[in-house]
Amino acid sequence: MWRALPPSSARSLGLGRRAHSVNKLQACIAASSVLAAKSFPAASRPTRRHASSTASSPGTGSQRQRSSVRWSSSSVFGIALAAAVVGWGAASVSIWRDGKGSMLLDSFSQPPRYASMKEMEIAIQEIRDELNGEHEIISTDPEDLHAHGYSEWSTTNPETLPVAVAYPRSTEEVSTIARICHKYRVPIIGYSGGSSLEGNFSAPFGGISVDFAYMDQIIQFNREDMDIVVQPSIGWQDLNEQLALMGSGLFFPVDPGPSAKIGGMIGTNCSGTNAVRYGTMKDWVINLTVVLADGTVIKTRRRPRKSSAGYNLNGLFVGSEGTLGLVTEATLKLAVVPEDLSVAVVTFPTIRDAAAAAAEVMQTGVPVAAMEIMDEVQMRVVNLGGATAPRVWQEMPTLFFKFSGTKASVQENIRTVQGIAKRNAGSNFEFAKDALEQKLLWSARKESLWSMLALRRDGEEVWSTDVAVPFSRLADIIEVSKKEMDDLGLFASILGHIGDGNFHESIIYNPINGEREKVEACVKNMVKRALDMEGTCTGEHSVGWGKKDSLLMEVGPDTLAVMKAIKAALDPYWIM
Repeated sequence: MWRALPPSSARSLGLGRRAHSVNKLQACIAASSVLAAKSFPAASRPTRRHASSTASSPGTGSQRQRSSVRWSSSSVFGIALAAAVVGWGAASVSIWRDGKGSMLLDSFSQPPRYASMKEMEIAIQEIRDELNGEHEIISTDPEDLHAHGYSEWSTTNPETLPVAVAYPRSTEEVSTIARICHKYRVPIIGYSGGSSLEGNFSAPFGGISVDFAYMDQIIQFNREDMDIVVQPSIGWQDLNEQLALMGSGLFFPVDPGPSAKIGGMIGTNCSGTNAVRYGTMKDWVINLTVVLADGTVIKTRRRPRKSSAGYNLNGLFVGSEGTLGLVTEATLKLAVVPEDLSVAVVTFPTIRDAAAAAAEVMQTGVPVAAMEIMDEVQMRVVNLGGATAPRVWQEMPTLFFKFSGTKASVQENIRTVQGIAKRNAGSNFEFAKDALEQKLLWSARKESLWSMLALRRDGEEVWSTDVAVPFSRLADIIEVSKKEMDDLGLFASILGHIGDGNFHESIIYNPINGEREKVEACVKNMVKRALDMEGTCTGEHSVGWGKKDSLLMEVGPDTLAVMKAIKAALDPYWIM
């Protein structure tokens, strides 16, 4: 592995845990002085333009803060390459032996051969030579490397970082980067919003992180066809803002975390609160422009809403997490903005009562636009975080509903849900009377993760993960999982997209006193419980680095072998 400034040496700066260990750094510099002397001239890091999320979040704020510690690019590159000598040997033992922790590669008797230190230097210089014109394409700034290989809210962070970050401006530049990386067998990791939770953009084997920050534009808007062509780093909120400014009457309905970008949303097949009504990311992709591992550029299909021509390549790349190719453009379907919208909140005495009410809403066929659950702990988190002040919430299991459609249908659906809630011991049913109240009521759900992060004390971390089950089993798994979490004696909460059987556990723990091991066991029990109920190990966060073992448990070795065969066909050097 190529290793630079390991996450374990980082501590808190604001919300981030990113103050670097100077002693470890100095030791690395001493060990790598010869390599550092031979490294490249300092590269200026491109100024990152944010397609800017309108809601604040760690993904667009604190993670980008700059530490007061600064180092030269040449020293950092030398550190990264020197660490490869020891790191690669450790990787060979800890990751490859018996396939432990690396099912996607466990059919190999030997690990793939990645670039040597010299080849890495040559590859990065070749990228610079071909692409550096008016702008600097490559950054080896230490803060950049850390931001692109470590996440404070991820469940797992391998002890490695990328050795460089590339900032392409076009599909052609991405193709050039991939072609050169393929030539020298340099690992490639795609990066857009950086808000994923399972180590999805980590760099376990070093390599180059390809950040699409400058590719955040709308390419073509086809109003009459209700579709739009966009680049991967535009945020879904920014896209909807621009559609509203154009007076289009259309919107993109998939709504994950506020800082999520279209590229990452495609990679993880994400969803969000609107999934119960509008489905997940795969349902809104018409076609993709994809750069393959060797630099080949393909388009998955043309622009009609339906096609029976050939394999469904959209379905192959959506959810592949950048392991089969890098998406550089996407044509997305749009939906009509509903005539009317309302939000309602109702509390319940127990989490089982809330889950049972949610199941009845679905079984009755009420067309809710969204249906979310938060337990009493999560409601307390929102109150303590103060993000929705001056509103103070009742600290009880709570369901949040969105209703959309005509004014008459919205009112009818509210009455139906109110009756279902009452039959399941619901009380304090409150619905929004205007747009301001809608925003206030829904803000508690959207601020949940950030409120949890804000409650950490020094040294503490948050483990947030998800599973999904058939919604008839939702009350069972939530009740049992919540009891197990409570038995840990840690600050833990449950929330989720209960309308499609998807829920999340969030647990605050201190990693230095053995609490991480307890949390990890609790999460694995939840995953096993979900699989026993014919569910999935992840409803929307995707597999990343954190749930590779769970994927094998879920699909089995034969199905995984098919995935590996597809991977080997598109990426024979295993660089993505």
